Amino acid sequence: MYTKQNTWNAPGEKDQPKSINIENKEFEQVKSFKYLGSTVSTDNTIEKEIKEWIALGNKAFFTNKKMFQSKLISKMAKLKLYCSVIRPAITYASKTWTLKETTTNRLMVFERKVLRKIFGPTNENSI
Repeated sequence: MYTKQNTWNAPGEKDQPKSINIENKEFEQVKSFKYLGSTVSTDNTIEKEIKEWIALGNKAFFTNKKMFQSKLISKMAKLKLYCSVIRPAITYASKTWTLKETTTNRLMVFERKVLRKIFGPTNENSI
């Protein structure tokens, strides 16, 4: 793959050179790079990318933390805020993801953590 930074991504072979010359331009080999917001890597995994999206979701949550903790805002309004701000920050480009079970669990843990903070503690014995 070629980018404007004169880098190229080798398809997983270790015996390939570290740089390549094409028309007097030298392209450096890299293990991963960003392209249209997604990370392209030689090992073709998305774990790093998922970690970055979860970090962005955390950032979005803590940016709006005062609204989520406010008692003046209803829980339904907080849930709508979550669905319109935080969830899209995490699931951007998710249609292209091939998820493993561990990655799916990591995303579900994040969602449960945020929803627990929004709704607060619950009493199982109450009706």
